[in-house]
Amino acid sequence: MSAPAVPLHAASRRARPVTGTKVTLAHGGGGTAMRDLIEDVFRAPFAGGAPGAAEDQARFDLSALALQGDRLAFTTDSFVVDPLFFPGGDIGTLAVCGTINDLAVGGARPVALSCAVIIEEGLPLETLRAVATSLATTAAAAGVPIVTGDTKVVARGACDKLFLTTTGIGVIRPGLHVGIDRVRPGDVLLVNGLLGDHGAAILNARGDLALDTQIASDCAALHGLIADLITAAPGIRMMRDATRGGVAAVLNEMAEASQVGVRIRETDVPMRPEVAGFCEILGLDPLYLANEGKLVAAVPADEAQAALDALRAHPLGQGAALIGVATADRPGRVVMETRFGGARIVDMLVGDQLPRIC
Repeated sequence: MSAPAVPLHAASRRARPVTGTKVTLAHGGGGTAMRDLIEDVFRAPFAGGAPGAAEDQARFDLSALALQGDRLAFTTDSFVVDPLFFPGGDIGTLAVCGTINDLAVGGARPVALSCAVIIEEGLPLETLRAVATSLATTAAAAGVPIVTGDTKVVARGACDKLFLTTTGIGVIRPGLHVGIDRVRPGDVLLVNGLLGDHGAAILNARGDLALDTQIASDCAALHGLIADLITAAPGIRMMRDATRGGVAAVLNEMAEASQVGVRIRETDVPMRPEVAGFCEILGLDPLYLANEGKLVAAVPADEAQAALDALRAHPLGQGAALIGVATADRPGRVVMETRFGGARIVDMLVGDQLPRIC
């Protein structure tokens, strides 16, 4: 007599809270330990999130997206910041805000994000829970849900604690066209606030310099600010968030792609005295310091004041400034008028002043 068939549902069970204090390789093995980790550490902070998050993919109603625009924007970025937690944010806030900003500076309204997590064996569960909570709260505050993701655990030494990869989609409304190659001579160049805070905060948080400063990262999601900017300056040519390589990298990429010259004034570049002093001590150029809540925008001259007013009216743009203009001479070059009355070329860096800042 053969044994009765075991009903499939007999093999299932409810996920249980994760026990222990550290992540192990079993948490990435695809079994019950991984399911417990995902349900307890990641899904719990996202309670009330998008339906269908338990699937291997998120699904979107194309007709609903088409009502918001005529083009889909799609971006991805990886985050390997060291340390994971720093004044003004952590790797979770950085991942959500960075990907939202990458969509928004292309003129897109961010719709949804994914997040893939690579965890080093031995990472304290407390650390992972804190990052998962940060991901959830930052996404909720921005109104851009994380709708799908992935989790992998690798052996000790195969990565450094925790790496995140976030991908986002957004919708661009009809008639809006911005791009790094659309700047024209005479356009004015704006930034939305004090520069260099993120790079300075990360370097100080590493603790090697023992400097007594309270500099915090400017990490922020800029899509609300950008929506106001586009409304005030509908002819806007270009937006770019000034992350790795800082404002200097953005201006150089813009000058080369648009084949314009760029002239900025050192005295017009907004910066905290602490950041300027920090750079002076360390021999760094603040124009190359990373930002995570600052953008560079190029707008036609006749829309400059409206754009500046819109930026300054927003909480994330109160320190906005006009830093320079695009010119017809010296295409591809960025020149800064110094505070001493001279001029110097601001070139691209070969590498990075500060590795692992995002």
